[in-house]
Amino acid sequence: MQKQQDLIRAVESLHNCRASHREAVEVHETSQGRPAWEGVVHVFDLEGHPEADTCYAWSAPVEGSDNRKFYAVLHIPPVDSPEKAVRAAIVSDFRGDTA
Repeated sequence: MQKQQDLIRAVESLHNCRASHREAVEVHETSQGRPAWEGVVHVFDLEGHPEADTCYAWSAPVEGSDNRKFYAVLHIPPVDSPEKAVRAAIVSDFRGDTA
């Protein structure tokens, strides 16, 4: 189970700004009619970021490890919702993008 404080640290570290928790949203993302990702995305208000005032964050287990991968996707169009943040992360992981 991810801790809200861990997500705040991840957002602040990755985006070099202050973050405060706004809400948690259940997301159920499908691909070709099958579940692609299900979980809780936490929405954070940002202070001091030059491009965004909102960030969507969550973590997922790293396969074959006890570690977790943290995602912190900025609210910058076309990403304008928790669902679109998850979609963007899925595409990025599929392409092997690194941030």
